[in-house]
Amino acid sequence: MKLDPFYLIVDSAAWVRRLVPLGVRLVQLRIKQMQDTELRAEIRAAKATCAHYGCQLIVNDHWRLAIEEGCDFVHLGQEDLAAADLAAIKRAGLKLGLSTHDHAELEIALAAKPDYMALGPVYPTILKKMKWAPQGLERVGEWKRRAAFLPLVAIGGLNPERLEGVFTAGADSAAVVTDITLSPDPEARTREWIGRTARWR
Repeated sequence: MKLDPFYLIVDSAAWVRRLVPLGVRLVQLRIKQMQDTELRAEIRAAKATCAHYGCQLIVNDHWRLAIEEGCDFVHLGQEDLAAADLAAIKRAGLKLGLSTHDHAELEIALAAKPDYMALGPVYPTILKKMKWAPQGLERVGEWKRRAAFLPLVAIGGLNPERLEGVFTAGADSAAVVTDITLSPDPEARTREWIGRTARWR
């Protein structure tokens, strides 16, 4: 399996509608706190936009809703992985992405046989408080050697200027949240990311 090198992460269907038409090919809908009814509506809206523009949608955490709504990709953190029914996810035909932050989590993720793995934070990040120190590019290379058969997503503190380093180190895709959503011009920043990742596409 091949992931697009530009992996956008947003927290609403409104962001999906705003940025996917610019040429985004891979987006994760990451909504942490929302009632199921509203969350289902968000997933449906994001799924419709992605289908229209030929973009791969990944639903973060909410694997039951992803199954029920006919999505084809879910991403789980380690805590969500522990509580998830992996057999049900596989039976539904969903592809699976998993987060990792240290060696213990890497082993857990490999045992779950995901379709891709993410490593982070590569650099300091303001997205959320992390108990893990920045991993750095050397760890990206180590993770890629350990799981060469899986696509590797680098996440955490990335910007266009850091892309050369993470891809050279071994990442297959670079995930971004705040560098775009907190930008004064998210559309222009999205186009910059698309342009900067073109050589790895």
